[in-house]
Amino acid sequence: MAATFAGVSTAALAAESGMTNWQLGFQRSVTEVMDDITWFNSFTLIIITVITLFVLALLLVCMSRFSAKANPVPSRTSHNTMIEVAWTVVPILILVVIAIPSFRLLYKQLDIPEYDMTIKAIGYQWYWGYEYTDENMGELYFDSYMIGDVQDPVKDEEARREFAEARGVTLNEVPRLLAVDQDLIVPVDTTIRLQVTAEDVIHAFAMPSMGLKIDAIPGRLNETWFHAREEGVFYGQCSELCGINHAFMPIAVRVVSKEQFQTWATAAQEDLDTANEQLMASIAEAKKVAEGGKDKEVSVAAK
Repeated sequence: MAATFAGVSTAALAAESGMTNWQLGFQRSVTEVMDDITWFNSFTLIIITVITLFVLALLLVCMSRFSAKANPVPSRTSHNTMIEVAWTVVPILILVVIAIPSFRLLYKQLDIPEYDMTIKAIGYQWYWGYEYTDENMGELYFDSYMIGDVQDPVKDEEARREFAEARGVTLNEVPRLLAVDQDLIVPVDTTIRLQVTAEDVIHAFAMPSMGLKIDAIPGRLNETWFHAREEGVFYGQCSELCGINHAFMPIAVRVVSKEQFQTWATAAQEDLDTANEQLMASIAEAKKVAEGGKDKEVSVAAK
């Protein structure tokens, strides 16, 4: 398997996770909620840009028309009712225009629709634990630790390389400070209720490409949801300063087909490691078939 995918570059990681080197902006969206967040970000950026350009224009006009050179005798005007009404009403209208889609998006994030399965994420110092709480999952639970050594770059690469070889993938598909030994496995096109809590201090579960960010608080159970429409592996991190290793408790969500998930879930209740090996082999085979199909299309197009 390693030989098969030896030619895959960073682009392979980008194709799945939505991350690229020197990237600007958000990660590629894979949920409807993140689509709305991306739209709202662009919407407010337009409003901010218009306001900034308008204020800049006013400053330039004031600098040119009302300088001491242009007006040696300044006006003694102290009030202008129209301007005072405008600079009070216009900001209010702008805030209303921003508030309407903002509240709609907030409601969409908090209002959990009818869901197909429930997963509980538990934050620890400094790793995540995942529990599949549905009855047909057999109380499946596992911890997820970061791969690598943050103290020694050489040991870090060695650890990631060994893990990549064990999984039959390239080193680029085991990103530094993001890859974990046990991915959170979920099926594609499935509405998932995510319950989040913590065992020790406050953490935060954040997955940018899915529009997820919710606090994990000891003694409290917060809820959110997501519905991934694409297969692949997506990365996030704890987003609440939780201690010395706060930066080293990443989140990896692997979205697979429903058939692959069902096979994995059944096997994982007996042996998690074997289930993961079988899943990665299935994913590798699917990639191989997909790559073969693309090569045929390119060959036909060339002819």
